[in-house]
Amino acid sequence: MDPKEREEALRERLERIEALERELKAKESAKKQVPLRLSNTLWTEIAAWAEEDFRSINGQIEYILTEAVRRRKGGK
Repeated sequence: MDPKEREEALRERLERIEALERELKAKESAKKQVPLRLSNTLWTEIAAWAEEDFRSINGQIEYILTEAVRRRKGGK
């Protein structure tokens, strides 16, 4: 393999590595999925609250959990 071919092969290899690193970073920053079981009553209450706040039910649950963590830490 001549130097130009070798350089091109190394460049392609580096591009694949960089693409894999970007993919891994994206996966690490992605939101985690958590199975959650709620009573029908609680689900209905959260759904109504979400509708009032113009959020999805999933968004409302995330909001509630975020606020709970903030309060636990003593933040506003």
